[in-house]
Amino acid sequence: MARRKIIPYNPKLKELARQLRNSSTKAEIILWQKLKSKQLYGYDFHRQKPIDNYILDFFCHELMLGIEVDGYSHQLVEVFKKDKVKESVMLKLGISLLRFSDEQVLKDMDNVLRAIEDYIHNHEKTHP
Repeated sequence: MARRKIIPYNPKLKELARQLRNSSTKAEIILWQKLKSKQLYGYDFHRQKPIDNYILDFFCHELMLGIEVDGYSHQLVEVFKKDKVKESVMLKLGISLLRFSDEQVLKDMDNVLRAIEDYIHNHEKTHP
């Protein structure tokens, strides 16, 4: 049996993650309705998951997949730069990231889910 990789996190972020779960955006709530309770091919996703010194909107440990839903502020240069650093840290930890805009989730959920499903299928092919 393969052992789960231990992923570091900053315990100081636990309370902030709880607050973020309680104040989710509309897009996050809608996507969560599709991911929760192992609805997507039986994979267990978590919301607002602290990892290292960051919080991922959604995370599946089995897939080593993080999903980010970006609002308007992520278009700002300063936030965009922080997102790139966060992505780099996640990649170093072996975590792949999928990013979607609020608008994509709200207006094109079929393609958002298709992209996540494609990731899952590719992951299953390469990690039997």
